[in-house]
Amino acid sequence: MRSIDGRADVSRAVDEERTPVVVASGQAVARGPGDHDLVTPVDLMARAVEAALADAPGLRSRVQRVSVVDIMSRTGPAPASELAARCGLRPERVERTTIGGNSPQWLLTRAAADIASGRLGTSVIAGAEALRSQRARRAVGVEPVATGDGEPDPVVGDDQPGIGPGEAAIGLVLPVNVYPMLESAVAARAGRSTVAHREVLGRLFAPFTEVAAGNPYAWFRDTLTADEIATPSPENRVVSEPYTKRMAAFLGSDQAAALVVCSLAEARRAGVADRAVFVWAGADATDVRAVSARPDPATSPAIAVAGRALFAAATEAAGRAVSVDDVAALDLYSCFPVAVELACDALGVATDDQRGLTLTGGLPYFGGPGNNYTTHGIAEVTDRVRARGGMGLASGLGWFVTKHSLGLYASEPPTGGFRRGDTSAGQAAIDASAADVALEVPEPAVATVVAATVARDRDGQPTAAPVVARLADGRQVAAAAGPGALAAAGELDVARLVGEQVMVAGGPPAWSLPSP
Repeated sequence: MRSIDGRADVSRAVDEERTPVVVASGQAVARGPGDHDLVTPVDLMARAVEAALADAPGLRSRVQRVSVVDIMSRTGPAPASELAARCGLRPERVERTTIGGNSPQWLLTRAAADIASGRLGTSVIAGAEALRSQRARRAVGVEPVATGDGEPDPVVGDDQPGIGPGEAAIGLVLPVNVYPMLESAVAARAGRSTVAHREVLGRLFAPFTEVAAGNPYAWFRDTLTADEIATPSPENRVVSEPYTKRMAAFLGSDQAAALVVCSLAEARRAGVADRAVFVWAGADATDVRAVSARPDPATSPAIAVAGRALFAAATEAAGRAVSVDDVAALDLYSCFPVAVELACDALGVATDDQRGLTLTGGLPYFGGPGNNYTTHGIAEVTDRVRARGGMGLASGLGWFVTKHSLGLYASEPPTGGFRRGDTSAGQAAIDASAADVALEVPEPAVATVVAATVARDRDGQPTAAPVVARLADGRQVAAAAGPGALAAAGELDVARLVGEQVMVAGGPPAWSLPSP
């Protein structure tokens, strides 16, 4: 049955009070130049929320919850409270999340579940970063002032640490060093050298730049060729093998996004039911938290578990089989190439899929505004579904390919209502798969390299060469390069090093090349 405006007439098919929909999104970007365009995260969030509410003005007075994604830029203790006051909202609850780029999708799935259970009517989800403005102020000796006062906002989400004690002991804590290690395992599995694999990554990300070039909210709007991404140069140095600068998420942006989520009944009462994009399903899962404890860093079992649960939930919701082949629009989290590769592998999507893998342009080109990128991704997915119909999928990722949240959206309602995917059995299996990690190796021992990278300075000289290696007894170890190994690291092919044997000793452990 169709309504006058051509959209589905769902009044007889679903319980509108318990049918979650996304009715509006807003995005904001501030590129400068000059002091006149310096902003705070709350400034940007307010712009994004106002842009979203401009498309759903009748919901402004009905917002019951304001959720703000964790902010890296300096801000006050209560950004959600400050945002609500700035936008004239009077929610019953305000909150902010813990660290994690999966947080926006996790928040949306949670909001959808609360709407489906009758506990929530309308929610605003927002986030922002203003690192460009913060750095610009500091460059002229002005320390950014934390805004807002009063009681801190309540915190929601998973607050477990993103690294294990093995990584912490050798200083392996930065994404720009950890993600390349995962990439080395992918390259080794494919049988490629580091140089050959870097060329593959250039071809993977070149189409992302084309999407960013057409996105008015993207930070960089230049189309790059695969060679321009993959070939090292003074402007595109290798930061950690195999990654060049143009393969890494860009954090120095001023960007914000917001979503308005409500029940279909609330949307109808506000006169915006024709804008409804239906939330079909969501699912969350977590990989083994410590990278040094992962039995196979070239895979993401958690994305696979979440993906299976997502489509099982969608199948139940629709009363028919639903798979990734039914999805018309994809936005996969893309902080570094390996995040995309592992998601494609886990979800059964080709890396050159004709649907494309991003609607924003990806974190290295669209911009990587801290934990909030996925709010932009969901905004683009739901805008695409609203404009063209069909089904869309957005994914979010936290820490080091660790926390994962997936969401499925469609232009038509699921006849069985929203479903949250059950990942409990798969999560238990993932948790049980973690390898024991040796924090100290008293006597020199042979170990097989599982993952590796070489970090380089601006002159191309190696500054660190961490590895994860497996001892003969099955334990794994995170090891820094000993003096001799670091001196030789400049010539190492890290992809070829994976699978080779090294000597490990000490606490914290250090590795060295075996004697000839």
